Amino acid sequence: MTINVDVLCVGHASYDLIFSVSRQPDADEKIVADSLLSCGGGPAANAAVCVAKLGLTSAFAGYLGRDLYGDQHLQEFDAYGVNTELVMRGDAPTPLSAILVKPDGKRCLINYKGDTQALSADALNLTEIPAKVVLFDGHEPLISLPLAEKARQANIPTVLDAGSVHEGTLALMNRVDYLVCSEKFANQYAGDERNALSRLAILAPVVVITLGERGLIWQRGNQQGALSAYPLTALDTTGAGDAFHGAFCAALAAGMEWQSLLRYASAAGALCCLQMGARLGLPGREEHGRLFNQAL
Repeated sequence: MTINVDVLCVGHASYDLIFSVSRQPDADEKIVADSLLSCGGGPAANAAVCVAKLGLTSAFAGYLGRDLYGDQHLQEFDAYGVNTELVMRGDAPTPLSAILVKPDGKRCLINYKGDTQALSADALNLTEIPAKVVLFDGHEPLISLPLAEKARQANIPTVLDAGSVHEGTLALMNRVDYLVCSEKFANQYAGDERNALSRLAILAPVVVITLGERGLIWQRGNQQGALSAYPLTALDTTGAGDAFHGAFCAALAAGMEWQSLLRYASAAGALCCLQMGARLGLPGREEHGRLFNQAL
């Protein structure tokens, strides 16, 4: 296998149907959406596209069904230049997400996987890790755990996108170099972000907790810090975390200094909120560069 990329993203791919609504419907109520967008989605899949749009190289490892949504998602990967040699396809359906987005950018999401199961531990037969950085989103734990160990042995940095507490994130949280988690994960795990930061720092060498419009907090060894968010008004927060993780890994692969790395990732997350839909909001290199070069 001839893959050689900056970032390998391992985990979940779905297809997203994004409805713009004036408000969330009440029980037994029918409302009409103002608009509909459809595109590929999923944390690791979006991160792979983000890396490619920022001008680095990426590959996605995960599952897509042999169906219409899987075909469309694969076409998007190809269009963005994401390497798809590690995409596994099968007869189970491509996971599908329906997302309702309100005018304030807040959202709710319904995900459907049907009988789609996690890939088996031997689904990927890599003799070596073909990347400078590996990102996991926890949704493919059986292939992620051996890959994380192989990356550790090869001194390749690993990152976990911990969006929520589930079996996959719990299995990987103490197996990665960078534990980058959401406010939701922090609250689920420890009740609040400050308590979570201290507890998670025992498990991972570097911990970052993203807090949306409140920015982020981090701990690296004995050092702690915080970073404010870019002052932008969100249209749709879908995918902001995926953009942050993709840019975080891209900056790691590029050898960026720590504070600049955090600003680089934060800029990508902020820009993703300015458009409807996660995939469509992922920033390109020029757009991202303009915001990144502004002081926070």
